[in-house]
Amino acid sequence: MSNEKQSSFRKIMAIRGMGAAITAFIGLIVIYVAFGLINPAVFSGQNIMNLLRSMSKYLLIGIAQSYILITGNIDLSIGSMVGMSAMVAATLMSRGVHPVIAILVALACCLVCGVVNGFLVGKFKLPPFIATLGTMFITRGVAYMVNSNRNTDAIATGIGKEAGDRFQSIFYYGTTLGVYNTFWIALIFFIIFFFLISKTRTGRHIYAIGSNIDAAKLSGVNVVATTTKAYVVSAVCSCMVGLILCAQAGMGNMEAGNMYEMYGVAAGVIGGVSPLGGTGLLLGTFAGAAVWQTLENGLNMIGAQVGIQRVVIGVIVVAAVLLDVVVRGGQFKKKKGN
Repeated sequence: MSNEKQSSFRKIMAIRGMGAAITAFIGLIVIYVAFGLINPAVFSGQNIMNLLRSMSKYLLIGIAQSYILITGNIDLSIGSMVGMSAMVAATLMSRGVHPVIAILVALACCLVCGVVNGFLVGKFKLPPFIATLGTMFITRGVAYMVNSNRNTDAIATGIGKEAGDRFQSIFYYGTTLGVYNTFWIALIFFIIFFFLISKTRTGRHIYAIGSNIDAAKLSGVNVVATTTKAYVVSAVCSCMVGLILCAQAGMGNMEAGNMYEMYGVAAGVIGGVSPLGGTGLLLGTFAGAAVWQTLENGLNMIGAQVGIQRVVIGVIVVAAVLLDVVVRGGQFKKKKGN
């Protein structure tokens, strides 16, 4: 029985990225307890609920960027898609358009961006940094133009207070089973995309492209289609975060989502998703998003300055990437020695 347990444990640990994900979860517990000992209010039920709601945005953005990082690429347009989603949805609702239609239009705009990114990178072989930098500026431009270069009025002015409150309740302020709906939304997306990348052929192809794109092609992987699917996932998650920010503010802000693409990278790499491609688990991204938000929440509650918060998180991100490079370097040397 003991041998069977050891064998099962080894199989679990052999899953690529599992070690880093477990390390991130352990780090999360240590960080949370440390802040709680300094300020017991960190352990309060309300603070935990607020923490879960706030981390949901980072989790969704982390999923978006993790899918792209695992393919060996990057998506710099994520933050701008968030802003575009928030502005498109808010502008339409503030002008009386039904929330469902506004949401679908915002989603369609983001999906177009995702498909364009996928084709530019997958089919036309543009460097992902350049391709998504271009769409970053385009989508942010759309966010500015959609309401004539100004933030929107309150969405309630167009769809009415009752409908406006319902929209805000669904995406941000409402609760289900004592937990904010924002977290449930993020959790549902996490489960769906975790299953997609872990249990389906598309997921295997995403890892294959990130590990060795030439070998993936020889194995029959459709690189263009798979890359595009990854960018579409990124677009869907970005759209959802835009709707959450819209619900939080009750209006559209042209600068919504600013720098969120980097927050996505941070959530991913802290959780063990390799920026070099081919390695990482969304389970780690979940932990990474939780670590990020716990650090932000804890540092706020002990009165740390914003600058210190950014420095601490920046150091952790660099350390996570450095660790990945060192580990990979050791693996490569070991393979060569064999």
